[in-house]
Amino acid sequence: MSREFLLPDLGEGLTEAEIVAWLVAPGDTIVIDQAVVEVESAKSIVELPSPYGGVVASLFGEPGQVIHAGQVLLTVADAVTDVSAAGATVGVPVAAAPNSTLSEGSGAVLVGYGTTESTRPPRTVAAGRFGTVTTADAAARLKAPTPTPIPAAVEPVRIDAARRSPVVSPIVRRLARENGFDASMLAGSGQNDLVLRSDVEDHIRALTTSEPPTSAPPVLVVAATGAAASATPAGRDDVSADIRIPISGLRKVVAQRLTTSRREIPEATIWLDVDATALFAARDQLLTATGERFSVTALIARFVVAGLRQFPVLNSSVDTASQEILQHGAVNLGIAAQTSRGLMVPVIHGAHAMSTRQLRDAIAALVAQSPDGTFAPSALTGGTFTLNNFGSLGVDGSAAIINHPEAAILGIGRMIERPWVIDHALAVRTVVELSMVFDHRVCDGGTAAGFLTYVARCIENPVSLLADL
Repeated sequence: MSREFLLPDLGEGLTEAEIVAWLVAPGDTIVIDQAVVEVESAKSIVELPSPYGGVVASLFGEPGQVIHAGQVLLTVADAVTDVSAAGATVGVPVAAAPNSTLSEGSGAVLVGYGTTESTRPPRTVAAGRFGTVTTADAAARLKAPTPTPIPAAVEPVRIDAARRSPVVSPIVRRLARENGFDASMLAGSGQNDLVLRSDVEDHIRALTTSEPPTSAPPVLVVAATGAAASATPAGRDDVSADIRIPISGLRKVVAQRLTTSRREIPEATIWLDVDATALFAARDQLLTATGERFSVTALIARFVVAGLRQFPVLNSSVDTASQEILQHGAVNLGIAAQTSRGLMVPVIHGAHAMSTRQLRDAIAALVAQSPDGTFAPSALTGGTFTLNNFGSLGVDGSAAIINHPEAAILGIGRMIERPWVIDHALAVRTVVELSMVFDHRVCDGGTAAGFLTYVARCIENPVSLLADL
């Protein structure tokens, strides 16, 4: 008797995930809640525990393959005979396993695990972009000797278009992709031929220090006509060839979220130039008085939270099903961040109850995680208002897209010295442009303008915030 472990519902509307690495192999004996596979969703990389104990009969899918919620990840058998039968049916080699009694299911550890016994016969794995593992392929992998590393000085690391080495790190995949090749085509030096960052860097180094190969390089994800492809000289890149980039993972979720926002929300944009000279002076005074550094973003976040208390309707979302405006009691402040995985908006929950120091520390913690985008799934949900400091990208303003289902987003432009009129005379001041986009279903322009000018007054005269604390 075998049981099927289905890809669970990962929550937050995530219906698919990419297999990063298998933590078990056919024939392994596992226990309930043992991590068996590492998958990457649009929000994070997680290890999934098995709801069953027993002997792994077969694995469905390879690293890099995208699977959907409800599809079979692996099957677990409770006897050697079942293991052999399952392996023969699905075409996946299964090592002999000791006699083992199958443990009872652990229950729905995650939503959608499906811990009931399988009543369906085993089915053949549909070939994904990495193909289906056959008995012959797996046996060849087991018998194949470990490749001997070839020094870059002698010969560059070769890419084999037919090779599919496991690649775990998204950073490694991106580094290879940015340099024009697929990391899985390399022979990895890690455990089980895992491709490491050093493998990719060695290949890049070899490409830059050696002569171009005499044979034509493998064609990667390129959409070109047959005539154009055949006309390309060997060893030379065709810069005019089209490249197809899959919309998947985080990019797919971002695309869906932004498309929904633009489709459903009748947005309006307002903006205002603000003299931020006094804000920098206040920051320096805080450093002198406390010995602690406060970033300008943290101080503006403090003003934004206070402004949302003055104009609470902007801390809302629209319930289209009931045709109601849901005004949130808590301010969960989202901070837009550009990460190696793409645009992400981690959330500071309960920002309304934080002191300026606590808010500063929470933002600093998010900034520290931004380079690699390793935010916990809970940190990416529940936002009620978003602050976007796109000035760090070197731009003055932007008509940003509201982070659906929120009702507004405030953007901070770059802060530069500009001529400014003070008491009928020109002076050089530090000026920033604030851009605000709001949902016109939630409020009219007067409310949005009131919030924007409130934040602007706090920036121009930070002491004025004391009256509202």
